[in-house]
Amino acid sequence: MANHARELAESALRDRKLDRTLTTALPPLERVDAAALAATAVTPLDATLRGGLPRGQLSEVVGARSSGRTTLVLQCLAAATARGEIAALIDTCDRLDVATALAAGVDLDRLLWVRGQGSERTAQSAQATVERAVDRALKALNLVLQAGGFGVVAIDLVDVAPAVLRRLPFTTWMRVQRAIEGSDTACVLLASEPLARSAGGLTLSLAGRASWTGAACRSWRLERLEIATRVISPRRRVDGEVTVGALAIDER
Repeated sequence: MANHARELAESALRDRKLDRTLTTALPPLERVDAAALAATAVTPLDATLRGGLPRGQLSEVVGARSSGRTTLVLQCLAAATARGEIAALIDTCDRLDVATALAAGVDLDRLLWVRGQGSERTAQSAQATVERAVDRALKALNLVLQAGGFGVVAIDLVDVAPAVLRRLPFTTWMRVQRAIEGSDTACVLLASEPLARSAGGLTLSLAGRASWTGAACRSWRLERLEIATRVISPRRRVDGEVTVGALAIDER
């Protein structure tokens, strides 16, 4: 009798499309073709991701400062514009360095850059001001997603205090997911720690490790930078770790 009642309840939830949030009987991912993935153009990472970040889903790139998180997001935007897609960046604290974006290969003619409040103002402002900046950024994100037509949309929240972000209601990310579900847009949240944990998206947790050579503190060479990426998938579409290494320039 109990099993029969449970089956009836689960059937009613599926009919109302509530089973994704209220039960653990999640259906398999419907979109498995290559067109349903947004490649990052980082070959080892795309191999681990089985093609790239899932479109129609909210994914996260998280890590500490200097872990390579911003570089990876710029690479995703560059890959999108190289494919002829339109990309967007919601720059909450106005931290994008245009020269760095160009060096990463981002086609600025195909990038919508939504600039937020400058860091020189947010650093010394009251908490309420920072919260307003985040609120404006999230509203801009929803407007961009609802407009549609973007291959990759990223929102940069790395310079917002984690305590402020933790106070955001979880329904914030549910609304974002609902706005892109079934679309061709891969939405990427850039933060210092996981926030959204979307059921269909991925979390890329980055950790950077540098190798230095030099003497007497007068001339140091950053010989190699390795970025270890741990892929976390709530629905186990992909899982694992990959390390990406890159040679670096002199640091004096």
